[in-house]
Amino acid sequence: MARSARLTEPIVEQVDAGTAALVPDVGRRGGWTLFVDDTAQSYVHLTDPTHLEFGYVRRIATVIDAAAPAGAPLRVLHLGGGALTLPRYVEATRPGSTQRVIEYDRKLYTLVRRVLPLPPGDLRVRIADACHAVAAVRPDTFDLVITDLYQGDQMPHGATTAGFAGDVARALRPGGLYAANLLDTPAYTFTDTQTATARAEFADVCLIADDGFERRAGQHNVVLAAVTAPGPLPMAGLAGRLNGPPRGRILHGADLAHPISAARPRTGAPRTTRH
Repeated sequence: MARSARLTEPIVEQVDAGTAALVPDVGRRGGWTLFVDDTAQSYVHLTDPTHLEFGYVRRIATVIDAAAPAGAPLRVLHLGGGALTLPRYVEATRPGSTQRVIEYDRKLYTLVRRVLPLPPGDLRVRIADACHAVAAVRPDTFDLVITDLYQGDQMPHGATTAGFAGDVARALRPGGLYAANLLDTPAYTFTDTQTATARAEFADVCLIADDGFERRAGQHNVVLAAVTAPGPLPMAGLAGRLNGPPRGRILHGADLAHPISAARPRTGAPRTTRH
């Protein structure tokens, strides 16, 4: 397995979601980018799992960092696996964590596991539908749930509903945190709807994004963070890492109320979710 880090040619295979390519980073030894149908899905650095290449992944890492004191183990559920960038980060920064990953694409996971050695620790990957899996979780099981579910540039419908958000909230312990990657374009109507949906199920919600995201055209990743009752989000912890490139910002409280004032929760139960 160690020899894979010295390869310079992409490894291309057909997976359930399309054509996957694991491309080595020629400028950073041990770095790999996972593409699915020419869309970059994950970046992994095998020797430094704390190196997070994508800005939105660094935003999710702020939620991980704020979930407990530094180094404290967490119980984490990852809905969507990709190349397991964030499970690797959790294990590197919080050894002893219990992590469960739900990934729909068996062929993709087989490719990732063969080429990119998995981190040590209590990490288990289950091939399943994310909506069905989270609905079956016992209440108060996890400290943190992370959702990154996409088919191309679309989040599957089942993962956008109030039923799904409610299932996630029930899977979390009191005061547990939720982070979800939202891909959207101005005027961010999908983000507004997902924020309204989360506010109906969680005690407190915020958005974490790159500074000036609302002024730039094209698609942007926005991270939704939420907490179950009791208590508010740990805002000081979430803001702690937003000064690094790209500079970030948080929408919370009054800053969040105006853009979603006209949005309504997306009602309905989750359906089978391919990702």
